[in-house]
Amino acid sequence: MLSGGTGTPKLLRGLKELADFAVIVNTAEDIWISGNRVSPDIDSVLYTLAGIIDDEKWWGIKGDTFRTHEMLLKLGWDEFMAIGDLDRAVHIFRSELLRKGLTLTEATRELRKALGVEQEVLPMCDEDVETRIVTDEGDMHFQEFWVKRKGKPEVIDVYFRGIERARATKDVLRVLKSCDFVLIGPSNPITSIMPIFSIRGVKNFLIDKTVIAVSPIVGNEAVSGPAGKFMRAKGYEVSPLGVADVYKDFLDILVVDDADRHLIGKYDEIKVVATNTIMKTAEDSKRLAEFILNLV
Repeated sequence: MLSGGTGTPKLLRGLKELADFAVIVNTAEDIWISGNRVSPDIDSVLYTLAGIIDDEKWWGIKGDTFRTHEMLLKLGWDEFMAIGDLDRAVHIFRSELLRKGLTLTEATRELRKALGVEQEVLPMCDEDVETRIVTDEGDMHFQEFWVKRKGKPEVIDVYFRGIERARATKDVLRVLKSCDFVLIGPSNPITSIMPIFSIRGVKNFLIDKTVIAVSPIVGNEAVSGPAGKFMRAKGYEVSPLGVADVYKDFLDILVVDDADRHLIGKYDEIKVVATNTIMKTAEDSKRLAEFILNLV
């Protein structure tokens, strides 16, 4: 699976009961906050597979408190991301391993084991890649745009700083080579999935595989998040067919919501199938996972 941090973990919730899989996760939204490396997409995947995700927000740990964050604000420290106390412990664990010289892949493996997660969870690369949002108010990190500025600035462009230096790790290439098929969850196509397939060595593997993607767009709106703004900025139509265009070099099957059933047969090179893609409950997640597995 190729994953970002919100839509795809909802699908992982259902898939983890049904299949063996590895997850390659976007790290271009990572950021250092209050001295620690925050890997939001990796953590959402790990927390989901460990059964501790806050499944109301789809980030952070269920039942977490924010006393450290609140105290930092009282002290005058501008911690613009609300980091929970338990969540912060995970960031400290990761950051100390990185300071000791471990790669992000190695640190993630140690975290996965510590949380009791059986599935492989792999960062897309070990190099630092940073999603930058070009707006009418300046060039800023994705987290500044989405969390600090609440996604309000007009988006002019999106680019990935450092992507030209990034290389797929041997672990990423191994799972891509050995898998039966690749599933792209309903994550933001531009900022969650595009960084993964923009890494040198990844797209060629995807071309040789059966690739299925679940559209995070229903009608002309994103189910959640700023995907619509980013797709328009990159010149794509905000629609399931726009999602297909983002993935057109390697996509075989696009799963759209029943509301977009009229799009079946509208894309010559890509098969479009429809089902209910909205996942409000664990049962919804399992039903969609079963539908996807039946496709292959």
